[in-house]
Amino acid sequence: MPEEWALDVFDKAPYVTVSMIRPDGTPYGVPVNMVRKDDRTFYFHCADEGEKIDCIKYCPTVSLSAVSRCTPKFEEEKNNFTEYYNSAIAIGKAQTVKDREEKILALRLLCERFLPRYMMHFNEAIARSLDRTTIIRITLDEPAVGKRKGSQRHT
Repeated sequence: MPEEWALDVFDKAPYVTVSMIRPDGTPYGVPVNMVRKDDRTFYFHCADEGEKIDCIKYCPTVSLSAVSRCTPKFEEEKNNFTEYYNSAIAIGKAQTVKDREEKILALRLLCERFLPRYMMHFNEAIARSLDRTTIIRITLDEPAVGKRKGSQRHT
């Protein structure tokens, strides 16, 4: 699938799984609310300490995976059980955002994506919690790729 299609899957997925490597070498994957700024830049927020931060400090390379549609299906004409889906993956580098304006931009994008009708409260929330909120920027190292099985419909 074209890169634009894969990016659209990321935009529509309610969660994106970020897979990382723990300092002991074991894998760690966690679903997060994520937003895309452009074709190469994604953001999510988290606490300023914990396993995600430890993993990113150890190895900033991460893998993103998303599914925007997943529908179990019985194909009567084939007498076949299957699943229709839209999925995407990408590889990038994760970094903690230190710049105050970029943090605000990332939070604005997240809030506009997930809670747009409450944006009138955004500035108050930023004033109260910006300093204790960590923003992680993921910059893709290569184009996102997508895969689809099933109908042409994309949701």
